Amino acid sequence: MTYEEHLDEVTTLIFERFGLSEDAAIKLVMRAQADGYFSGHDDDPSICTQLRAEQDAKRVFKQYSKPVAPAEPAKRRPGPPRR
Repeated sequence: MTYEEHLDEVTTLIFERFGLSEDAAIKLVMRAQADGYFSGHDDDPSICTQLRAEQDAKRVFKQYSKPVAPAEPAKRRPGPPRR
C-alpha cells in the first residue's frame, strides 16, 4: 500500500478498534505524523503493510491518545496596585 493508504488504514483501525470518532482518530494520526512517527514509512514504502498498520494503530493510540498537558498560565508581573 502507499504511504497515504497506510495512514488511512491506521486511522480506520483506530476508529474501529478503540471506539474513537473518525475526527478523533484523524487527529491522532495527524499528531503522530507531525511528530515524525511516520517518517520512516514515507522513506521506505515497503514497510506500509497491513501488519504494520495494525501495529502502528496500537502504538499511535497508546502514545498519542493521552491529552496534551495545558500550557501554564502566564504569571502576572507585579505592578502598582489596582484601584
